[in-house]
Amino acid sequence: MAEIDLTNVLDKAWADKSLPEIMAAPVSALKGVSERNGEALYEALGIKTIADLGNLPYARAAQSLAELHAANK
Repeated sequence: MAEIDLTNVLDKAWADKSLPEIMAAPVSALKGVSERNGEALYEALGIKTIADLGNLPYARAAQSLAELHAANK
């Protein structure tokens, strides 16, 4: 089972929320993502929530390529 320290990836206000609440949260709940960045993601790709971002096929493809690249260094 995967584990993650939520305080490292979420803004303070979201770190104590349940996983369903976090997945429904705006992408600006992620540490380092501003509300303006969240708006830009919505305008460009229709992404409103953390779940939307996590399920974005482009992000999944890019992550797979990055992992392949790291494994072949």
